[in-house]
Amino acid sequence: MSFGQGLSGLNAASQNLDSIGNNIANSGTVGYKASTVQFADVYANSRIGLGVQVSRVSQRFSVGNVSNSGNQFDMAIDGANGLFRLEQSNGAVLFSRNGQFYPDKAGYLVNAQGHYLTGYGPGGSQLERLQVPSANVPPKATTALDFKPNLPGGAEAIPTTKTQQKVDANGDLVFKPKLDANGNPEMTPKLDANGDPVLDGSGNPVMEPVMEPDMETVAVNVFDPKDPTTYSNAFSYSVYDSLGNSHEVSQYFVKRPANAAGESVWDVYYMEGSTPLSPASATLTFNGSGVMTSPNPATVNLTLANPGGNASPADDLVFDVRYTGTTQFGGEFATGKPYQDGYATGEYAGMSIDKDGTMIASYTNGVTQRLGSLVLADFSNLQGLSPVGGNAWAETGASGQPILGRPGENGLATIKGQAVEDSNVDMGQELVNMIIAQRTYQANAQTIKTQDQVLQTLVNLR
Repeated sequence: MSFGQGLSGLNAASQNLDSIGNNIANSGTVGYKASTVQFADVYANSRIGLGVQVSRVSQRFSVGNVSNSGNQFDMAIDGANGLFRLEQSNGAVLFSRNGQFYPDKAGYLVNAQGHYLTGYGPGGSQLERLQVPSANVPPKATTALDFKPNLPGGAEAIPTTKTQQKVDANGDLVFKPKLDANGNPEMTPKLDANGDPVLDGSGNPVMEPVMEPDMETVAVNVFDPKDPTTYSNAFSYSVYDSLGNSHEVSQYFVKRPANAAGESVWDVYYMEGSTPLSPASATLTFNGSGVMTSPNPATVNLTLANPGGNASPADDLVFDVRYTGTTQFGGEFATGKPYQDGYATGEYAGMSIDKDGTMIASYTNGVTQRLGSLVLADFSNLQGLSPVGGNAWAETGASGQPILGRPGENGLATIKGQAVEDSNVDMGQELVNMIIAQRTYQANAQTIKTQDQVLQTLVNLR
């Protein structure tokens, strides 16, 4: 026996302890994959081997626990297949399971080592460095309002005419003789100031026609936004001009008597405060089934002139009110879910990541924008990847070329936002492995000690 076998055992056990210690040290490292030392015997022509050697250090690519972090830029690969594709400043490509990122001064998402997260841009399939915008979203003037209310079929009609007494040019009330059933004026005795009948020269009562108010029917527009009795229902909503200023536009719905075709008629008045829009009103009609028959198409084009006034002049606000789907059924007035496409200036408020890797920026005005989507890489032989530190690996000939795809497609894992993948180190198992490695080291040290004692015995022979 020589010292070689024991020395090789000490060296192998030492490397195993190094690996175990490294695993334990990285038990809290995000995305870390535990390593395992693999051994092989050293070949010898004799029946007795020459010891042991480390054949390779492999990594366990099992999935670690996914933990919520609350950081909007963190992301975890929720599944076994896939690695983030990173790009160094010199263009070299690395891969990692560590999803801790933050925007640099230019808004690009980078990790602690300054490597750029890559994916597909918002408008195509070309790989690029993913970026979070810092600029505000400019305002957009409203061009359309989708509004499909239900107007109550049982609402009482508000008349468009009224009967009133005529007045003359001087503003005095006009009266006319009252006629009997035959069309002749009804007569009554004339009375004097004392209420006594006036007599003619023959002593007969003087007769005069009975007078009554001369009435007329006139067309009137009795709508008054300040008087709720002059309209049936009202609804207000905000629209935005070219500068992003908000304007509250109100629609006042007035039920009218049925038209000659027997259709239900509603007049709609459009106001911004006390200022009517152009046109000031429109008419909606409905058939007996409650379906709107006019206007057709069901759109009213409105104009709010000089919406900002002299203080904040903006372009005239021209937009369509689209009534497609509006009904007149029984029940209450219901507005549905109106939608208008304008908005004010918006500041960046945060970012979210969908399970398919789509990155979405949100702004203070409620607007969302697609920033792009992550790309994940998979390899036919993960063990062939070369560790380069910083929780990253580099492609090698043994690993094969990366297979790129979107999260959730072709067997790739999905993404969980505001979360990270914990280290997959099993602390309990590593402590057991450490005890075994320690015992192995001690046993190999004992073989060396024994060999030394044998040599001492030989030296002391006389």
